[in-house]
Amino acid sequence: MADISERARILLKTLVERHIRDGQPVGSRTLLEEAGLGVSAATIRNVMSDLEDKGYLHSPHTSAGRVPTALGYRLFVDSLLQVRPLDEEAVSRMRAELNPDKSSTELVQSASALLSSITAQAGLVTVPRQEALQLRQVEFLPLSGDRVLVILVINEREVQNRIIHTQRVFTEAQLREAAAMVNQRFAGRPLHLVKEQILQEMQDARSRIDSYLQASLDLANQALQQDADGEECMVVGKSRLVGNATAEEMLQLRGLFDAFERKKDLLHLLERCSRAQGIQIFIGEEAGYKVFGNYSVITAPYNDGERMLGVLGVIGPTRMAYEKVIPIVDVTARMLSSALSS
Repeated sequence: MADISERARILLKTLVERHIRDGQPVGSRTLLEEAGLGVSAATIRNVMSDLEDKGYLHSPHTSAGRVPTALGYRLFVDSLLQVRPLDEEAVSRMRAELNPDKSSTELVQSASALLSSITAQAGLVTVPRQEALQLRQVEFLPLSGDRVLVILVINEREVQNRIIHTQRVFTEAQLREAAAMVNQRFAGRPLHLVKEQILQEMQDARSRIDSYLQASLDLANQALQQDADGEECMVVGKSRLVGNATAEEMLQLRGLFDAFERKKDLLHLLERCSRAQGIQIFIGEEAGYKVFGNYSVITAPYNDGERMLGVLGVIGPTRMAYEKVIPIVDVTARMLSSALSS
């Protein structure tokens, strides 16, 4: 900021806010009307030219107006932004949706949907880390044929139901005994360790030709494997990005949607966020990936009062309304943490 005058700061702030509002290049005449500086149009053109030389603005195509660069947005967010408090209606809605009586899965889903709905951008959330999940209890109930209903209790109150197909038909008594054996061996242990231990014990049982133990462990392995194949990250509201996009931004969306499908780059970025404290803001290629060039990612970690469980946030165009989105992400993370801590 040392290389920018007070006049230049006012003009940059005015230009960024106007560009966020309408998505169009901003000219000197518009700044003359909106900045309220009492200077000539020629002076404003000189200041804008200086800001462009320093990398804060650029002129798209042959337009007489200018738009902020990623560096310009960074200066705006770090030094010029005035964050708005959330309105009471949004806070009440968040409090109702992030009800502590919901399971952790429901809470995480609600958080991503809320972020998308309130910000009108794409909301994202990583599911709680495996090391934060503990197996409390498992039950196996027979269905028709080779199907078995599995009831998993994770942590204190998370109940998950799933159906698995077995290689043989089990009686209700056999399934009850298998569940008792699994609970005795593994209840109370972290889920990711349980999966590793089950696979090891299956090998041991096979070498001892212990068919009963082998069958019981196979049931547990099938039940937990479905959990392992679940989504690591949920992205909600991708269509909102289309609705808010300019014609130029529409061309960029295909690459971004491909990144959503692959999730590799997104998960790597969110993993970096999980190692930091508080709100993280990546503007354009600051994220480290070209596909995010015209988009910003705003994230915050969430926890259960003891451990960091994951990260939530918003993805939208670099011209998003940062003064609204930043507090929404912050408050959502705090409310989700509070609900998971209850």
